[in-house]
Amino acid sequence: MQAPTLRDVYRAKKTIAPHIPRTPLYFSAGLSDLLEAEVYLKHEEYLPLGAFKGRGGINLLANLCDEEKERGLITASSGNHGQSLASACRLFGVKAIIGLPEDANPNKVAAMRSLGAEVIFHGADFDAARLHCETLAREEGYRFVHPVNDPLLIAGVGTQALETLEDLPEVQVLILPLGGGSGVSGACIVAKGVDPSIEVFAVQSEQAPAGYLSWKQGQIVEAEMNTFAEGVATRSGYELTQSIIRDLLDDFLLVGDDDIHRAIGTLVDKAHTMAEGAGATALAGAMKYPEKIKGKKVAITVSGGNITSEQLTQSLEIYGS
Repeated sequence: MQAPTLRDVYRAKKTIAPHIPRTPLYFSAGLSDLLEAEVYLKHEEYLPLGAFKGRGGINLLANLCDEEKERGLITASSGNHGQSLASACRLFGVKAIIGLPEDANPNKVAAMRSLGAEVIFHGADFDAARLHCETLAREEGYRFVHPVNDPLLIAGVGTQALETLEDLPEVQVLILPLGGGSGVSGACIVAKGVDPSIEVFAVQSEQAPAGYLSWKQGQIVEAEMNTFAEGVATRSGYELTQSIIRDLLDDFLLVGDDDIHRAIGTLVDKAHTMAEGAGATALAGAMKYPEKIKGKKVAITVSGGNITSEQLTQSLEIYGS
């Protein structure tokens, strides 16, 4: 697979513009004081699906041929990618089948069903569901959409970083969460294509460190996956995104699940922002490693806001303790 280029991200911007609204980049006085930096939040949770993944789904469907659309699409997801594909398939009149882990976020499951997708449950985690969907695609003839290793998805989600640079050309640091790596790799392509001095940091839960370990070791690694933050809950690195971040990523930060819970509470308290676990992971990295951004202009991606009431309650309890 060929990695997308900055030109591909610009093409994706034009493709998704009629369907995906531009999200705001807001300065946060509270977080700036806390982190001793000039902090801006890229509010991807404002999108209709509550997460950045919708950008990739539209770009993918718009570029498929008629034969692929007629076969129907199948993919695996921990939630937000599935919503993205379900929504895009509904827009383009294509059958969507979404494979989910058995304990998938119920809010995201309900959203996928309301968007017209057929939902199937398999296995204890995202990667088990993905392998099952690959098997079904071979047996039934569906067009399998890999949730990470797809240049069109990466180019699509890369548009959020492009918007950030357009709104804040003097930005010095981009911080994003990493699960499979599409968002981070898209941001790397954009930032380094515009100005190689812009730093890009990825943040992942140490309870699901496969992406970090793959980047660190220079090869695809599997690892245990025990994080509550389903948007970053992968147990393997992925070839295409790892090939991109291996060359372009400036640093990779690990945080604990309690750090993520505290970041959810901090976003509520300091920035009046509701984020899911993955959506708060980038801020968790900034809070754990403030020396990385002190005195700099920083854009932190809030990648999604699809949190359950139970998760929010737990996070606020940890934040307040």
